[in-house]
This record gives sequence, structure tokens and C-alpha cells, in this order.
Amino acid sequence: MQYQTESWGSYKMNNMRFCSVGMGDTGLLRIESLASESAVVIFSVSTCCMCHAVKGLFRGMGVSPAVHELDLHPYGGEIQRALIRLLGCSGASSPGALPVVFIGGKLVGAMDRVMASHINGSLVPLLKDAGALWL
Repeated sequence: MQYQTESWGSYKMNNMRFCSVGMGDTGLLRIESLASESAVVIFSVSTCCMCHAVKGLFRGMGVSPAVHELDLHPYGGEIQRALIRLLGCSGASSPGALPVVFIGGKLVGAMDRVMASHINGSLVPLLKDAGALWL
């Protein structure tokens, strides 16, 4: 199975702001703000094993991501619903909905996209371009 990380990686948060402002969706605006605060941003749940694995992957590579634990965040439910819509998942219990990773303010996607990018070799260049990795 081939993944096209370019289609997700090139999706910028600017596109979301344009769509969401008219709808009054503060969840997407919150995501936009949080995703731009660091070179790598992970939206996670503190008890999720896949979230733990993706955080470990980045930390093992020497990257210090900004991690937002949605079960501990005051607007976590709202942000999680907006992420689910953004990913096109059907509901909060959708497999693969979390973790969600942004690199350089761009949506990479959930665990499957991150791992596919890591395996096909496109993750390290994304991290370098975002200034998260200096190798």
C-alpha cells in the first residue's frame, strides 16, 4: 500500500481558517493556533497506546514535540471533534483518529500517515524543513 504524504503535507492551516471562520468553528481555529506554536505538534490522549508510540518515535529521533493531551485540555473535546472532522473520520471512537501530528504547521495526519512517512523516508526531510531536526 502506497501513501501519498504530499497531499496531506501540503495542506496548510491557512486553508482551514478560510473554511472555518464562516462556520464559526472555534475548534479548527484552536487547532490552527496550537499547531503553529512549535515545529512538531502532537494532539494526543494520555491513555492512548498509539499516542504514546508516536510521541516515543519523535523523541527517539531527537525531536521535542509540543504535545497536547486532549483528555487533560480544557477544550479537548472540542479540539478532538474538529480533528476528527478534519481527518474525515466518522466519530470519536474511529480507529486511527488520534494521535494527530502537524509538522511545520502542516497536517501530516494520524498514526498511519506518520508511520508511512517514516517508513518511506519522507518524515526526516519534513522534520528538517520545519527546523525540528538538525541532522
